[in-house]
Amino acid sequence: MAEAVRHLPNELFPHVEITRRQLEPCLENLDRFLERYAPRFYRLEQRDHARTYIEGRLSDLPRKTCEPIALDHDQNRWLIQHFVGMGLWEDEKVLSELHLHVREELGDPDGILILDGSDFEKKGTQSVGVKRQWCGRLSKVENCQAGVYLAYAGSGDAALVDRRLYLPKEWCRSPKRRKKARIPKEIHFQTKVQIADELLKKDAGSFPHAWVVGDDEFGRPAWFRRSLARRKERYLLEVPSNTRIRDLAADPPKRRSTRGRAPLPPFVQATIWAHQQPASKWTRILVHDGEKGPIQFEAILARVQAKDEQKVGPIETFMVMRTVGPAPEYRFYLSNADEFIPLEELVRVAQARHLIEECFERAKGEAGLAQYEVRSWVGWHLHMTLALMAAWFLTLEKRRVGGKNPGSDGPTHGPSLPDAAA
Repeated sequence: MAEAVRHLPNELFPHVEITRRQLEPCLENLDRFLERYAPRFYRLEQRDHARTYIEGRLSDLPRKTCEPIALDHDQNRWLIQHFVGMGLWEDEKVLSELHLHVREELGDPDGILILDGSDFEKKGTQSVGVKRQWCGRLSKVENCQAGVYLAYAGSGDAALVDRRLYLPKEWCRSPKRRKKARIPKEIHFQTKVQIADELLKKDAGSFPHAWVVGDDEFGRPAWFRRSLARRKERYLLEVPSNTRIRDLAADPPKRRSTRGRAPLPPFVQATIWAHQQPASKWTRILVHDGEKGPIQFEAILARVQAKDEQKVGPIETFMVMRTVGPAPEYRFYLSNADEFIPLEELVRVAQARHLIEECFERAKGEAGLAQYEVRSWVGWHLHMTLALMAAWFLTLEKRRVGGKNPGSDGPTHGPSLPDAAA
């Protein structure tokens, strides 16, 4: 195995003391892990390049782009760059194998599909999809690319399982840009929420799950919640504080006449409603013990209707969570879960959304997710596929080293689907 992988830093396994004896199974497991995916690359040189690139992702190189990876492996930089940037291998087949692998290891009927975006600061104007736009990582408008990601959480861990680049309108409308960036003809402008909807339609059947969760970017559009409900997906989506809701259990205005329908409770902003609720209605819930002590929230439920663009939506479950302390922070959620769902379950699912942030930290900090120099549509997605594989391998190894897996008796490869092209 390449020396770059033997230099795997201990920082990859925080809070775990690693001995050389423990590290050897990790190196052996990487070989077995890559063997599982090899049939998804048609040509032998593609398999070799995939191995080199993923080993580079897992190394302690300060910069994990094609040139330093190739130099570290004594290989031609342009061959690696061409493999990642131009493709000629089917990343969707590799992703399908990743989905199968994740399902085997983490599959859980109570699993959770998590949506989130991630942005990548870039210089210049040539990289596909780049423009001055809101960059969540920097919390300001900056020159960057934006991606939409799907993660799966189940059986005590989580993994990033799919990705799609957000393409701004000006890129979609420019034939010159489209040709230069090798953007497929079938790709047209979609909002990030529309991209998320497509990812779920494509991938939801690959994972046993009970919930779909996301932040307020995905919870804000009423059409997305309706789309999930039509597909029998149970969601818990964060919504903005100014969402207008009608508490169906609230007292209606006094009737001025006995004629006509009885008046319904008025619509109020979510944050106003939350501050109007008496202390007796809030339930304190211990989520888990953190490093600095118990982590607690107070939460409250109501059956409501939300109003969006003058349209009144269906009856939904509304949850508010707030931190415990002198200056509590509030978060607001809407769900199509029935009224009998336990509050503790909703709080658990709401907190699980943050697992995708841990996935991003691991993928960016340890697998070089944000370290790439490809400019084309094809190259961006191929790089992301390989980086997701590398991050998934790290997840499996952390489970093994941390004692969550059955040790070296449970290697990180598992059975694979047969492939006619192998």
